[in-house]
Amino acid sequence: MTDFDCSDIDRYLGKPMDFSPLREAIAPNDIRRWVHAMHYANLAHFDPDTAAASVWGKLVAPQSFAIATDDGHGAAPACVGRIENSHLLFGGDEWWFYGPRIAPGDVITNTRVPFDFTVKQTGFGPTCFQRGDNNYANQKGEAIARQRSTSIRYRAAAGGDNVKTEDFDEPEWTDEELHAMEERRFAWVQMLHDLGNKERWWDDVAVGDQLPERVFGPHSIASFATEWRAYIVNTWGTMNLRKQDLEGLGFTREMAGYENDPDMMKVNPFLTDGAYYGPSRGHLFAKYARRIGMPRGYGYGASMGSWVTDFLSGWAGQHGMVVHSVANYRGPALTGDVTIQTAEVIDKSVDDQGRQLVHVKHLMKNQKGTTMCTGTAEIALPRKTA
Repeated sequence: MTDFDCSDIDRYLGKPMDFSPLREAIAPNDIRRWVHAMHYANLAHFDPDTAAASVWGKLVAPQSFAIATDDGHGAAPACVGRIENSHLLFGGDEWWFYGPRIAPGDVITNTRVPFDFTVKQTGFGPTCFQRGDNNYANQKGEAIARQRSTSIRYRAAAGGDNVKTEDFDEPEWTDEELHAMEERRFAWVQMLHDLGNKERWWDDVAVGDQLPERVFGPHSIASFATEWRAYIVNTWGTMNLRKQDLEGLGFTREMAGYENDPDMMKVNPFLTDGAYYGPSRGHLFAKYARRIGMPRGYGYGASMGSWVTDFLSGWAGQHGMVVHSVANYRGPALTGDVTIQTAEVIDKSVDDQGRQLVHVKHLMKNQKGTTMCTGTAEIALPRKTA
């Protein structure tokens, strides 16, 4: 695979990277904007009365929010090093959560360290699977979470060569189908309302239990754009941005553009908006999506990982939390598609810290049954007899 040279990555491995610090502390509306964009209708994270009556006694962010404070959607340490004429997709992540929640007034830092990479043959030809760690902490020095992200890098030409033309057109939904989808979506929201701030007991969960399904969509350019804006970095002026060399990563000048370029932001900020220019525009414009192998507008990998965390932590309730999760992305959320999440309890245990854990296997599919994400997680719940 000498014509797909990934050796430049070696010089970055194990070395902390620069990060772009937030200019202001987290604000309440940063959190509200996030849960709205992630389709996470949990009142505890946006409604003042519910937040005040919660176990936290105030508004706090959901566990998924840490990634919203990063300047690269959590992918930055997994995409260093030059690979000539290449494209990149977010391939999945693994999370470890330590307990502290992010709240208004917090200032979040992220220590990022490229971890490793391997090259394999896939349908895209030689493909680099590259990993890096994000270590999120607050202003008190409390560790919030570690995220180990995986990027998938492949020859630029391979993306366009692999696009499925039969998927160019969005599915059409009848009014009856949309109404049925609305009812399925609200069933999960009703579960959140019913649980409220009550405990979900570890004792009451059994191996083989199925978590209530979560359904949302259809996705659209509007919903993806809403997600894009919920990542704090994607609003002008919110971070002291580090200089990124997108061409240095192997993107052509046309695709690289000036996405989040701190110098260009002071000259022509429109050119720095990744929703319209640069590698990220493929999410919203089919013309560019097809150049990297996607048939039409597609969702963000970081959002998909957040959907997993929200799905599991919503079920756990305010007294529980996701302590570890793995999400392997298998296919994107495309415009017009619906996302369906399910999970099954596969084990229960008590770890060496004395936490009562529920082990689950989770799955994300679209309306056609196409797998979007697979993985496992451990969720800590309170015990009646503790």
